[in-house]
Amino acid sequence: MKTRPPSGTRDFLPDDIRRREHVIGVVRTVYERYGFEPIETPAFENIETLLGKYGEEGNKLIFKILKRGEHERTGEADLALRYDLTVPLARVVAQYQNQLPKFFKRYQIQPVWRADRPARGRFREFFQCDIDAIGSTSTLVDVELLSSASEVLGRLGFHDFVLRVNHRRALTALLECAGVPMEQHTDALIALDKLDKIGLAGVEQELSARGVEIEATKACLDFFSDARRDEPSQDVPLQRMREFVKSHAAGASAVDELREIVQLAEATPAQGRIRIDPSLARGLSYYTGAIMEIAVPDLAGSLGGGGRYDNLIGMFLGHDVPATGLTLGLERIIVVMTERGMFPPEVGRGGVDVMVTLWNVESRADAVALARELRQGELRVDVYPDADRLGKQFKYAASRRMPFVAIVGDDERARGEVAVKDLRSGEQTAVPRAEAARFIASRLANNG
Repeated sequence: MKTRPPSGTRDFLPDDIRRREHVIGVVRTVYERYGFEPIETPAFENIETLLGKYGEEGNKLIFKILKRGEHERTGEADLALRYDLTVPLARVVAQYQNQLPKFFKRYQIQPVWRADRPARGRFREFFQCDIDAIGSTSTLVDVELLSSASEVLGRLGFHDFVLRVNHRRALTALLECAGVPMEQHTDALIALDKLDKIGLAGVEQELSARGVEIEATKACLDFFSDARRDEPSQDVPLQRMREFVKSHAAGASAVDELREIVQLAEATPAQGRIRIDPSLARGLSYYTGAIMEIAVPDLAGSLGGGGRYDNLIGMFLGHDVPATGLTLGLERIIVVMTERGMFPPEVGRGGVDVMVTLWNVESRADAVALARELRQGELRVDVYPDADRLGKQFKYAASRRMPFVAIVGDDERARGEVAVKDLRSGEQTAVPRAEAARFIASRLANNG
């Protein structure tokens, strides 16, 4: 039988888990410092909850769950695996509206599933680390999202990320002013969303295939090719956008919101990170306002993204509720951190601080007692189970990247001592047994 997991999924061994927990720990700490509260939702939803929320491309990637029992033969689906964490949040807000505060800020760290084509940093099962703010249209909320994401990445050791920001209403105005009819906007956005992957020529070809007229396509691509030039000041792309949309009221208002976001972000960790990108589309159809993506130079795709979705909750509730959110892609962050060697040494050294060796079969009870004493000192302790040669026991501990081993032979037992061997330096020290836990903890604190 095959032992590999399904394509696009992975097994997680101890080192993988430790890296994930390190990143999640930083994410959770920062999110809570910004006032976000945790929620969780089921792994699957009623299929009608998900369908129609993600646009043409997104609907194709939903993992459907066939009806069960006597209905299985129909081939119909009534449930689906969670595609993202935003639509389930919208359902939760509608379901528990009377129990939630006026301004509700939540974070959610759970897996989602997409029937996508696996690639570097792209999986079919992966974790998202979401934050969302419900109940306000203020651009201050969007800035808080950008600020918290910047702080997370800064704490993890990223220094070269940029926050690409655009606005859906500005993008709509740009398309209208370029001559793209409203009924073709969805097709145009799907094509523009692939600009980083297929380039201007590819977008031109796709727009043509989707029926956008040549003049409108040329006007779009002329503007976007000019607007994507990297500028040190975000005033330049904002001015280009403002000039292009001219008297389009909604477009001008959206550009003003973008300018406000840039100005407010100057007082946050997002300072200097924002790049206004008029071509940024974000494929999901529920976005209504500011949209954002987080990019690093050596990754095709983004480390995260999000935007404002003021109409989504209304699909469940019957009236619109302002909302905005951002997600960090845990897997992509881990891929880049691993390739760059960004994890702290303590994350990679294993999950055990000290291993108690076994001197002989008769000393098993004493080994168990010593392990208990060391654990009471808040150390992570393993006990070697067999009375093998000490050299073999040391070799095993080293293979597990355990920094210390504790040895109690007949002589140490008679003197009430423990021999503590540092496997990193090779140094061995005899310490009073009552002081062993404190000794090892101090060495760990000083040397990592």
